[in-house]
Amino acid sequence: MPSHRNPFKIFYGWWIVVASFLIALYLGGAVFYGFTAFFEPIVDEMGWSYTQLSLAASLRGLEMGLLSPIVGTLADRWGPRKLIFGGVLVTVASLLLLSSTTSLIMFYVSFALLAVGVSACTVTVLLTAVANWFRRKMGIASGIAICGFGFSGLLIPVIVRLIEVYDWRTALNILALGMIVLVLPLSFVFRHRPEQYGYLPDGQKQDTKEHFADASPPQSLDVELRVKQALKNGTFWRIVLARMYHMMAMMAIITHVMPYLSSISISRATSSLVATAIPLMSIIGRLSFGWFGDKFNKRSVAATSFVMMSCGLFCFAYASNTGLWLLVPFLVLLGIGYGGTNAILPALGREYFGRTNFGSIYGLMEGIGTIGAVIGPTLAGLAYDNLGSYQIVWFLLAGLAVVAIASVLTITPGRNVMKPDASAGA
Repeated sequence: MPSHRNPFKIFYGWWIVVASFLIALYLGGAVFYGFTAFFEPIVDEMGWSYTQLSLAASLRGLEMGLLSPIVGTLADRWGPRKLIFGGVLVTVASLLLLSSTTSLIMFYVSFALLAVGVSACTVTVLLTAVANWFRRKMGIASGIAICGFGFSGLLIPVIVRLIEVYDWRTALNILALGMIVLVLPLSFVFRHRPEQYGYLPDGQKQDTKEHFADASPPQSLDVELRVKQALKNGTFWRIVLARMYHMMAMMAIITHVMPYLSSISISRATSSLVATAIPLMSIIGRLSFGWFGDKFNKRSVAATSFVMMSCGLFCFAYASNTGLWLLVPFLVLLGIGYGGTNAILPALGREYFGRTNFGSIYGLMEGIGTIGAVIGPTLAGLAYDNLGSYQIVWFLLAGLAVVAIASVLTITPGRNVMKPDASAGA
């Protein structure tokens, strides 16, 4: 009997999904979405420019990109638990160092250390853990797991309040304490592969008799590419290009949403609510597009999510001229589209490349795609410092969505790729 059965007969993979959700929730609020709340207080105290601070966010993205392939390979070999445990400790150290920063160099060093810690306990590692335990339900499982990033928007008002009541340095110390108390214990939930505990992906039980009686066992439909094979595959580079655009657009928005809204005379309290609403709206996209991807053509689903992002960005750009009412369609379109791409792109990778080397392959995708995460925030900061406006950047990013749309639509279906209706009885 497997050692991880429980009285409620819940497939253990779902506990990994829950733990991934909670880790994504906290780290998403403390590190990713929450940084926009620290932007103006740091500028006011330290006297640095928007470009200098944006560069820190970009360097964090660059380093995470460089680390993603390494982290993905280690996740395939070691499993996620050790990486997440160590990543939490490094993240805590970086937040404490950041709270004590006295110079721009020290600020950059803190962000570099932060990238190391976060790389070991967020997207690549969490999605690798989920991919090991799910196949036919990968879309919805990964969608639920990364919904934590969506709910993490709820932490932004909390962070804003902490900064108001104390200061930005104390707020960082409190976030570091939360990492130890809330996130560190969750690392022990993770397990590597289901076969080690008597299961197959999606909760199917290993049964030797059935295994030999069935001419087409569950693994027979799985594609299992090595890293070198993936790198020679056009599908890999198309997904990378789409991911690169996704990172460019969203890192620019996440980093600059509150400064942009302040520049068009929106109060800090209101802009924090808008920043909170972006990840919250993404929850709808993460769940619905993950489910759609399990049922329908993943390429079309992915293209739809990018169309929505583009339309949302146009609304965001025009909000400074036409009226603040455009922030509503912006939040709906961009939030849902953004969440949808986060759910569907990993599912596409899992479908085309399998799970044996998923961490290594997806880590490479994240690493190369991070070029966009470096360009986006820096470009937005430069635009504001030199032009006094963000609008041209939002128009540019809206137009560039056509690259991502074309990339996913031109992916050629592989001969071993599962058809959506093949899982009807799963």
